[in-house]
Amino acid sequence: MAPKSFFPKADAYKLFLVFTAVQAFALTTVFTINIVFQIKQVGLNPLQLVLIGTTLELTAFLMEIPTGVIADVYSRRLSVILGFFLLGCGFIVEGSFPFFGSLLLSRIILGVGYTCLSGATSAWIVDEIGQARAGAAFLRAAQVAQLASFSAIFFSVALASISLQLTIVAGGLLLLLLSAILIAVMPESGFQGRTANERESWRTFFATFRAGASLIRRRHILLLILLATVIHGAFSEGFDRLWTAHLLGNFTLPQLGPFDEILWFGVISAVSMPLTLAATEVLRRRLDLSDNRRVVLTLIGVYAALIGSVLLFVLAERIALVLLGLWLTGAARAVRNPLMEAWINQHTESNVRATVLSIQGQADAFGQIAGGPVVGAIGLLSSVRLAISLSALLLLPILPVFRLTLNAKHSRRDAPD
Repeated sequence: MAPKSFFPKADAYKLFLVFTAVQAFALTTVFTINIVFQIKQVGLNPLQLVLIGTTLELTAFLMEIPTGVIADVYSRRLSVILGFFLLGCGFIVEGSFPFFGSLLLSRIILGVGYTCLSGATSAWIVDEIGQARAGAAFLRAAQVAQLASFSAIFFSVALASISLQLTIVAGGLLLLLLSAILIAVMPESGFQGRTANERESWRTFFATFRAGASLIRRRHILLLILLATVIHGAFSEGFDRLWTAHLLGNFTLPQLGPFDEILWFGVISAVSMPLTLAATEVLRRRLDLSDNRRVVLTLIGVYAALIGSVLLFVLAERIALVLLGLWLTGAARAVRNPLMEAWINQHTESNVRATVLSIQGQADAFGQIAGGPVVGAIGLLSSVRLAISLSALLLLPILPVFRLTLNAKHSRRDAPD
């Protein structure tokens, strides 16, 4: 339970939307120009770009289970607050010291921060407002995040016109401020932590982890979700780290008046926001997230569109088609995220929810660790275009995996306890 405070606790649903918005604003402030900063100012090559991401994912892979268990044993609230604090520190390190070694250090800090958030945030809101409201909350939060991100684009570009480093540090400071506010107002009434005696023993940690792992082994559908997550991770690391290098290296972006190419990355992000907002709104209105079959079929369609849009982005020769592919890729991924989040929450119990979500995060990290360096090496030794094409093709096995989940609920292994 949360400690007593002089400040009144906020409504959980409203607070979830607020800190999702602040998180999205801060991350977009950084990520709008982050890769440009790493290419232009730090001077990273394609392999170094991917190794930066691989360091982050390796840290996440190692830390997902411990941080998820901590959230289940101690406090989801504590885990969320610590996560935002570490993210802020990581970005401040990156922006303050523009060197390859410093960026590696920042990724270790960021990796721990992300793992503190990955299972705990979803588990916290489900416990506070209930499973019935959580699916709609995830979709609404995705929309709120898009609106916050849209406004952050202009803030990011304005700061970047002064200094790329200042932009990254500003995003970090926003996250530090958020963590301080959450200390005062974040409630935790739906979660019952372990007793003092239980906390003193590492057996509690291992018992919680074993309970989460046991649930996954018994439920065939959770195993398939984790496999899909590994495949997605193998795709995302290469694409996320190299799409900017593809644009900067293979195309001359049209001049936008007196502004330099930094503005183009603001424009790219700004145009993608209405597309993703509209896509998530259609999903929120039309899809029953408690209907497993409809969720799976929607995910199959989303991933088919994602594969096609990535190939359009990387294979097109005209800049208009390249940008169209990039925007459609962003929209497909924005729809995919709340779908996966709500779906896995349907199949887990409260007492191990954060741990199971952390195992999913570890599966994503494993996929990125396995796929990222290979794609980065291809980008360095051959071409960035070929590397991103390979990333898109890595997604193909995910379609039959999702088809298998349609019958997984009938499996004996998926039977309830």
